[in-house]
Amino acid sequence: MNSQDEIKYQEALKRVKKIKGFYTHAIVYVIINLMIIIVNYQNLDPGESYFQYKNFTTLLFWGIGLVAHGFSVFVPQWFLGNNWEERKIKELMDKEKNSKWE
Repeated sequence: MNSQDEIKYQEALKRVKKIKGFYTHAIVYVIINLMIIIVNYQNLDPGESYFQYKNFTTLLFWGIGLVAHGFSVFVPQWFLGNNWEERKIKELMDKEKNSKWE
């Protein structure tokens, strides 16, 4: 395997780890929030409504964090293009190579 193939492999591996991290985060979010919903529902007083702000704070704020995580994983691909990372790595490597000779 030549160095260019190795670089592409490492980039792909890094990308897969980021995506896997997001999916793990999303699964944990769903499981934990389902558990919180169940516990909150069981602790309601008779006639008390579940739809109170305190029952949705974790869901809301953690959800904001999950969305931010999703943006950090998926949006650069949409916004910057599929090969942005590759172009940037090449640019930095060329810059480094050129600066060594000065």
